[in-house]
Amino acid sequence: MENLVTQIKRDRRIGEEIRGVVAIMTGLLAVLWGIEAIDAFVLGGSLDRLGVEPRQMSGLLGIFAAPFLHGDWGHIASNTVGIIVLGGLTMLVGRREFVWVSIVGMLVGGLGTWIFGRPAIHIGASGVVFAYFGYLLLRGWYDRRVGSIALATGVAFFHGTM
Repeated sequence: MENLVTQIKRDRRIGEEIRGVVAIMTGLLAVLWGIEAIDAFVLGGSLDRLGVEPRQMSGLLGIFAAPFLHGDWGHIASNTVGIIVLGGLTMLVGRREFVWVSIVGMLVGGLGTWIFGRPAIHIGASGVVFAYFGYLLLRGWYDRRVGSIALATGVAFFHGTM
């Protein structure tokens, strides 16, 4: 009987964790899609000029703005898939990890684009999505636990083939 109670409590905690992840991801995506809707319908796409412009001092602001801006509905839809799947898996590993990977992905991706990017304005959350991808792969390598290795293998197979 005690094992059954322990199992029910564990299942309840897992359910609460998944509901928390879904709530946070829904809020994040609502912000991203809301910004795109305002930019498209109210501002006529003018926010897109706030992206990363390589090797221009004014383009440094884009490091922080670009992940929240998208060129069109197809662009934000493709990033949404990566954010939901890879970001959700990262958040299931831990919310602190999710926040850190998101921030590091934004900074490294944005700074890398600012240093090495072609002369154009770059926008989108792809750098953050690739940070989630890299984190999940490396977690399997460094943890060397069966669950982490299985997750990394699944991520590499399913997302890596897209």
